[in-house]
Amino acid sequence: MFFNSVGTDAIPKALDELSVIQGLLQRSTEFRGLLENPLFTPAERAEGLKKVAERLEISEDTVRFVLYLSEEVLVSFFAELVQIITTMYLERKKRAKATVVMPVETGNRYDDSLKSALKRLTGRDVEIEYLVDPSLLGGVMIKVGSTMYDSSLKGQLRLLRDELIKE
Repeated sequence: MFFNSVGTDAIPKALDELSVIQGLLQRSTEFRGLLENPLFTPAERAEGLKKVAERLEISEDTVRFVLYLSEEVLVSFFAELVQIITTMYLERKKRAKATVVMPVETGNRYDDSLKSALKRLTGRDVEIEYLVDPSLLGGVMIKVGSTMYDSSLKGQLRLLRDELIKE
């Protein structure tokens, strides 16, 4: 439904708009209530969402999609739906998104080499999102789609523990 209502050229902008709405849903119980509470009529819901959309400069296509989710009682799954839509879009564009978890901030020093290595692994151009998790102690964890590459010290210790338990 999303791809049909937005159109292929407008998808990147619409995904950004959905991210803004997702953030608002997480921060504002009033906004979440507007979209989820069955006491609001569809007209009241549409009016409230349109006012918010005007302030945030969100397109009518994205507003229609959010209203559709609200009518179908799917707002509680909004974050998951945005993730699925993003994955589907990247699949269409022959791209992938990787989440790289490191114990310390490294900046973008390894961006190019990591992108080329992941492109060889996946056969797709890769967008990288970096996260910092000090509990890793060393190494990195990379998630591309549903595949996890774990070379962290924490992960290696977990594997060693599992092997010792087996014996």
